[in-house]
Amino acid sequence: MDALDLKLNATFDGKVLRKDLLHRIKKGTNVPTFVLEFLLAKFCASNDQAELDAGMEAVLSTLQENYVRPDEANAAQSKVATKGRHRFIDKVHVRYVEKEKRHWAALENFNSQRIAIGEKFYRDNDRLLEGGIWAEVTLAHNDIEEDDYAFSIEDLRPIQLTRFDFAGYTAGRAAFTRDEWLAVVLRSVGLEPDKLTPRVRLHFIARLAALVEANYNYIELGPRGTGKSYFFSEFSPYATLISGGQATKATLFYNNQRRKVGLVGFWDTVAFDEVSGIKVKDPDTIQIMKDFMANGRFSRGAEVIADASLSFVGNIDVSVQQVVNSHEHDLFQPLPPEFDLAVMDRFAAYIPGWEMPKNSSDFLTSRYGFITDYLAEAFHHQFQHTNRYEEVSKRLRLGAAVEGRDEKGIKKTVCAFLKILHPQGPPSDAEFEEYVAYALECRRRVKEQMNKRKPDDEFARINLSYFTASGEEVVVYCPESKHAAATQEPRRRRLQPEVAQPGGSHGAPTARSPVAPPAASAVAPQAGSVVAPPAAPRVPRATTGAEASTVAPPAPDVAGAPAGAPSSLTPAPTIAAPPAVEPPPAAPKEQHFTILYGDTGYSYESILGPYLMGVKTIVIEDPYIRLPHQIQNFVRFCETVLKPGSVRKISLITGYDDKTQVVDMAEKLDELKQSLLELDVELEVQLNPNLHDREIRLDNGWVIKIGRGLDFYQKPGSWFEVGANDLNMRKCLETKVDIFRA
Repeated sequence: MDALDLKLNATFDGKVLRKDLLHRIKKGTNVPTFVLEFLLAKFCASNDQAELDAGMEAVLSTLQENYVRPDEANAAQSKVATKGRHRFIDKVHVRYVEKEKRHWAALENFNSQRIAIGEKFYRDNDRLLEGGIWAEVTLAHNDIEEDDYAFSIEDLRPIQLTRFDFAGYTAGRAAFTRDEWLAVVLRSVGLEPDKLTPRVRLHFIARLAALVEANYNYIELGPRGTGKSYFFSEFSPYATLISGGQATKATLFYNNQRRKVGLVGFWDTVAFDEVSGIKVKDPDTIQIMKDFMANGRFSRGAEVIADASLSFVGNIDVSVQQVVNSHEHDLFQPLPPEFDLAVMDRFAAYIPGWEMPKNSSDFLTSRYGFITDYLAEAFHHQFQHTNRYEEVSKRLRLGAAVEGRDEKGIKKTVCAFLKILHPQGPPSDAEFEEYVAYALECRRRVKEQMNKRKPDDEFARINLSYFTASGEEVVVYCPESKHAAATQEPRRRRLQPEVAQPGGSHGAPTARSPVAPPAASAVAPQAGSVVAPPAAPRVPRATTGAEASTVAPPAPDVAGAPAGAPSSLTPAPTIAAPPAVEPPPAAPKEQHFTILYGDTGYSYESILGPYLMGVKTIVIEDPYIRLPHQIQNFVRFCETVLKPGSVRKISLITGYDDKTQVVDMAEKLDELKQSLLELDVELEVQLNPNLHDREIRLDNGWVIKIGRGLDFYQKPGSWFEVGANDLNMRKCLETKVDIFRA
């Protein structure tokens, strides 16, 4: 233990644990971090190595006994029926069935949709009805034949603190310096601060801002594998991570049919993963999102006020340096087209994800940090009960270029830093100015990119500044674009000149309106400066109707005007271009996303379809193609891969156990094999009782990994409901999907 470990243990005894214990156990389980730490805190709250080893055994034993894996659902049900009751660790969802006028619970991995639940449980935990929560659940077996359910919830304990002492938290913070506390926060999320630069440390703190500051909206785009979504999927039970396809107004904001507020009313933070993949079918969704991002309220048949912050994270697949030096492109390029300037202007900050290190065990800490659940409760308390905006407003003086939304975004970012790093009181002037400079940089990044998109100067005041305690004005720049002329002084898009319709029997063109000359600064550059040649004027359409091509101007001479150019600017000649050619289809890209419980829109075709072109051989490893409904799923999979018409061989490697009806399983697969032979496709089946992994390999190099294999759909409540036959409309279980080249 180093000095910080000793101080942390002395000040927050019982609320900290060694983070390397989490790393050791996390790699072998698919359980959220706050669930594992709940168990580690229960069994491993000691410094004695023998007690730690015994505690680790107890954690593993508890997971073995109480955590249900998806493939063990039948055994878990049998255990409850045999013993009468059993305790599980699982994610619990509750839904209201209108025609039955009652609530039913479902355990995600227990595979039962009709578990009776008492009213007190879902009244005390609203989030059971919206997204579900992880909990310790005691299930009891119901032996009454007349009842239409086999299991009921006897006890439910959410895996989070039942009481949080914020006064004790702030009193403990007073014992640490700012840098020590920053190190404690980073160690609590599993990182070793000594291996990170001061700037990267601030980036990680900024990622936490949405968890402490209400109605705080930010975006982070960067390479894959930098942990952008970790804080929302595993760090806090008060945040939810949704995939791009979930941007519906009923899910997010308000369901008119149920008269229920959506996710923004039940979570502190709603994070959009893979933001480039968001599909918005209803334009009202974006309009409601704009209203909500602006002031935390919207109207959709009812006036709704909510505090949730929105976080947008995704990948950027282009060179940042090329983008900032380009007149045509900007750093918002990966966003879907529905995200217009009005949405972008509501981002308080743009975190430069390209500066973050890739996930690596080299950056993980083996020191002590807060139990994740304890720190998450501290953040949740501040999200709901503390407001530092007035404190920041009194202390901060901003420059003239800072406008309305700039000021609000900057101040909210500073407020978030104060809540995370100074919950006990105000920071020093130097610390405060460090947060202000960072907040201005992140807001300037938003404004610079909007300025590149806008044809006028609405967002041209990008030189955001603040005044130090000594009265000095400081202009803040973004490091990647400080010296990029294309970003600092972008070219404005000119309006197309009007073109009169051609007249006369021979189609002679009439006079065109004159083209405005370039700005004075472009014609007469300052001495010593390097100026790009003026863009060629747009060419009107040819009289034949084909698109006209443009003729590039000759290279400029020393004076800045094109060599040999006439004194007056004349329009470029009209040249007919060849007919437009259909662009080739976009090449499939690597994807990593999560399908959430209850999601729809995920058929085998929607997941695999783009990767099947030209595939001749497919190998699928899935240990659970054995029960009738699982073999039906495999038939649907085969139907999907046959559609492109190139597949000639499918190799299935699956498993079995003592409970498997192997003869029945073999008969069904033989029927499928014969039907495929009629289509000139060979099916090869291998049985491996020790198989655990799930993987689909295509001979074009693509690999598709679905965490649950092909069996990731919920069983329909009735075979006469929507989704019973169309998998695109079938509700899903939660699973991760990774698609990459081998």
